[in-house]
Amino acid sequence: MAVDPKAEIEAALKKALEKVAPGHASVKFYSVERPKQAGHGDYTSTAPLQLAKPYNRNPRELAELLSKETYAASPTIQALIEPPSIAGPGFINFRLRKDTKVDVIRRVLQAGQAYGRARKNAPESVQVEFVSANPTGPLHVGHGRQAAIGDALAALIESQGDKVTREFYYNDAGAQIQNLALSVQARARGLKPGDAGWPPDGYAGEYIAEIAKAYSGPDDLESIRRFAVDYLRKEQDIDLREFGVKFDVYYLESSLYTEGKVDEVVKALRASGKTYEKDGALWLRSTDYGDDKDRVIRKSDATYTYFVPDVAYHLTKWRRGYTKVINVQGTDHMGTTARVRAGLQALNVGVPPGYPDYVMHSMVRVMRGGEEVKISKRAGSYVTLRDLLDWVGRDAVRFFLISRKSDADFVFDIDLARAQTEENPVYYVQYAHARVCSVLAQWGGDPGKLSGADLSALKGEKELGLAQRIGEFPALIAEAARELAPHSVTFYLRSLAAEFHSYYNAERILVDDEALRTARLALCAAVRQTLASGLSLLGVSAPEKM
Repeated sequence: MAVDPKAEIEAALKKALEKVAPGHASVKFYSVERPKQAGHGDYTSTAPLQLAKPYNRNPRELAELLSKETYAASPTIQALIEPPSIAGPGFINFRLRKDTKVDVIRRVLQAGQAYGRARKNAPESVQVEFVSANPTGPLHVGHGRQAAIGDALAALIESQGDKVTREFYYNDAGAQIQNLALSVQARARGLKPGDAGWPPDGYAGEYIAEIAKAYSGPDDLESIRRFAVDYLRKEQDIDLREFGVKFDVYYLESSLYTEGKVDEVVKALRASGKTYEKDGALWLRSTDYGDDKDRVIRKSDATYTYFVPDVAYHLTKWRRGYTKVINVQGTDHMGTTARVRAGLQALNVGVPPGYPDYVMHSMVRVMRGGEEVKISKRAGSYVTLRDLLDWVGRDAVRFFLISRKSDADFVFDIDLARAQTEENPVYYVQYAHARVCSVLAQWGGDPGKLSGADLSALKGEKELGLAQRIGEFPALIAEAARELAPHSVTFYLRSLAAEFHSYYNAERILVDDEALRTARLALCAAVRQTLASGLSLLGVSAPEKM
């Protein structure tokens, strides 16, 4: 089993804290970080500085005690690191042994595509719901961001050994669907937006005219509704296939009504004693579960508010055996999180309080030629996912839309995404992969034999740093899966690519010395595999030529 040096150092430091500073062996104190300056070591701890005041001890004295106990914690730690050193007012610096750094190269080449992936004896059943667009128009850039984030999250969770279901929830009921049907009906009758008789909340995009032209059935609103929803679902599916996203389950909101699941939830909420009547409406005491105010379940006109089917839908997720559920939604849905969780808690059926988890994504602005692009000819009021795919291609769209924290506003620069320069992050990462492929092709040997290379010839600072960066990959993707943070994978890949390009520009790979050449080729092959594995998790290709 691969050893994670950082995890081993933290485990040893935790053991030392339990002995030297009982009661303070928490992650706050035993976590280690990469120092800002490489000369300070490979990892550093500030625990002595943090504990000096509560223990009324000199931080350097604490550092001496902790470093000694950390190094003595186990034979494993002594095989991984040099004896720790103390710096400044009380930093503990850890340096990995050279063979520890380069051994990862062999592990990567032996594991191949499995490098960084974990196995579980008891995989958790996880559902990731994302995109879930109303079938009322083409997918927009926000849906594209959801698709990229959700698919990457699912891949990351799968990489850690859990079983993942990707689900798309179709909101095929309600007022918006009614407006869609009315809009198509009006177009079929020859009306255009702005004409007398055009629906007040009608959709004005050219796609409405396309649907009306394709429809040949009776002038019946229900028939038109079914046709329009089916038409747009197929259109959305085409875009998702082009984007490389495949769902395991499509769930229809309308089925919650036809199968009586919404009525069942309302009855259960009333039976729970957590509802009350006021102003002719039925209310849920959602403030009992952390919501900022109580919420209406059934309005005075006897219709249900939109969060009620959401509660019914999430109850089906729990009943289908998903012990962990992650919803990827826009920040405009932030208010629904507390309501859904409150409704599930009020049902008192064993759903845990934080169920489901939410990953909220912020808006996307599209820039082209230095100006913001606000509309699409086809959609009429927004830039579509198909527009982005046509302009820059799948790889750039997926990488770019994942490359920032989900809740951070993002500016998609079309010109940058098309540029073949190091400023374009996806090009820069893919070029590093292609560069390794070119070196291996020039060599002409069998890459499969590189796992047996003698790595002792790798002694340069850039070589050892590159090997260490490769070694961080398993812990990085494990943390990205745990923290629901796929953007961290893009950061890592950019760092790895930068270090490789720097190494490539500074050193010859195909030197005359056979032992050194083979060791450097093994290092390059490990870089290639790590880049390919990381890009695969993001749904981005790893080209051999560029």
